[in-house]
Amino acid sequence: MKHRLLVVDDEAGVREALKQVLEFDGHEVRTANSGAQAVMLYPDVRPQVVFLDVKMAGLDGLDTLSQLLEVDPSAVVVMISGHANIATAIEATRRGAFDFLEKPLDSDRLLVTLRNALGRAKLANSYQRLRQESDARYQMVGESAPLRQVREIITRVAPTTGRVLISGENGSGKELVARAIHEGSPRSGQPFIEVNCAAIPSELIESELFGHMKGSFTGAVTDRAGKFEQADGGTLFLDEIGDMALSAQAKVLRALQEGVVTRIGGAKAIQVDVRVIAATNKNLELEIREGRFREDLFYRLNVVPIHVPALRERRGDIPILVAYFVKQLAGGAGAAGRNFDPEAVTALAARPWPGNVRELRNAVERLLILAPGRRISAAAVERLLGGYQAGPVLEAAAFALPFVEFMERAEKLYVESRLKENDGKIAETARAIDIPRSSLYKKMERFGLIKADE
Repeated sequence: MKHRLLVVDDEAGVREALKQVLEFDGHEVRTANSGAQAVMLYPDVRPQVVFLDVKMAGLDGLDTLSQLLEVDPSAVVVMISGHANIATAIEATRRGAFDFLEKPLDSDRLLVTLRNALGRAKLANSYQRLRQESDARYQMVGESAPLRQVREIITRVAPTTGRVLISGENGSGKELVARAIHEGSPRSGQPFIEVNCAAIPSELIESELFGHMKGSFTGAVTDRAGKFEQADGGTLFLDEIGDMALSAQAKVLRALQEGVVTRIGGAKAIQVDVRVIAATNKNLELEIREGRFREDLFYRLNVVPIHVPALRERRGDIPILVAYFVKQLAGGAGAAGRNFDPEAVTALAARPWPGNVRELRNAVERLLILAPGRRISAAAVERLLGGYQAGPVLEAAAFALPFVEFMERAEKLYVESRLKENDGKIAETARAIDIPRSSLYKKMERFGLIKADE
C-alpha cells in the first residue's frame, strides 16, 4: 500500500537518497529543504510519517517538530541526525518524536522504523476516527429553550467537583448529559465508567461496583476490581440508580463519604478518587417515602440536579433531530440519505414519543429503510409508524398556527386524551405516559385541565 511521506533535510544529497529508498519501497515521497518549508507543506501533504533532520539552518529540527505537532498533534515524526547524542534524542522524544535515527542511515533499519511508524500512524488515525464517531454519537442536538437551559447548567457544573443527579424519562438523553459533564471537566482524559443499575441483578450489583476477591463467593475465580476502582481519577456514571438495592446504596454512601471501597471478601480499604454522576427515571422523593431509597444517599447525590426534558417538552427540536439523524444514518444499515417532506416532519413533531429521542431515531431509521420514493411523505409516516390522531382540531385549523402554538395545542390534546383513557386518575395516567405525577400536575395546571375540587 502506498503511503505519503515527507523528508525534511537541508542537504540535497540526503533528501534524494532517502527519497529513492522510500519510493523503491512503494511510497509517495515529498521533500522539503528547510523546517519552514516543511511546516508550510504539511497541511497540503498530510503525510503519514515525516523524516526530519535535527541540524538545519534557520528553523532547526527540534523547533520544526514542535511546530508540526502544533499543526497536527497526531503527526508521526522520525528524527535523523549525523551528530546524534543522548541528550538530543531525549529532547526529541520529550517533544513528541516517534523515533530517532543516526546518519549514515542503514536501509534495513530505516524501513523497519518506517513500518513501525506507519503502525503508529494507523492507530492514531483509528483513534481519531473513533473519537469523532463517539463525539457525534453523544452530541446533544437541539436549540430549544429547555435544552439550552440544560447546556447552561452543564457549562457551570462540569469544571467543578460537584455531584450531579440527572432526572428524566427513558430515552431522553441522560447519558448524553453525563458524558458532556465528564468531557467538560478536568477529568476528561480519565475513564468514564457507566453502570446501569437496572440491568444488574441485585445479588451482583455490589460485586460490580466494589469488586471481589477470589473465592469470596461461588464463581469468584479471580480477584476483580469493581467499577469504583476502574473509574479512579475519572467519572462513575450510575444510571437508573433508583433501581439499586438498599444494601448496595449503603456501601455507595460510604464510598462517597470516605472515598474508599472494600472488595467483597477483602479486608483492605482501597482509596479512590471518583466523581459520581447519577441518573434516574424515577421520582426519588417518592421512592424515599415508600422506603425504597435512602434519604441520606439522595442528599449526597443531589448536589446539582439536572432535569432532562422529554422530547414532547421540546418539540421545536424535532425537525433539527430528524435532519441530524438522516445525516447520521445515511449509508448505514441500508438507509439511504433522503429528505423528508415538511408535512412528514410536522407529522413526526405531532406524535407523543413516549420513548423520546431514542424512539425518534429508530423511527427515522425505519422510514429511511422502508419508505418508498425519493422523498419521505406524511403518508409514509402514518403507514409505517401507525396513525396518531391527536384530535379533530389538529386536522385542519391547527396547521395554520405558528409552530410553537401548534405543538402546545397538540400536547394539551394528548394529555387530555390520556386522562380520559384513565378515567381522570392522575396517578394511573402518569404511569401510563411514564412521567412523574408532579410533572403531570404541572402540565394539567398549564393547560387548565385541573378541576376546581382537585
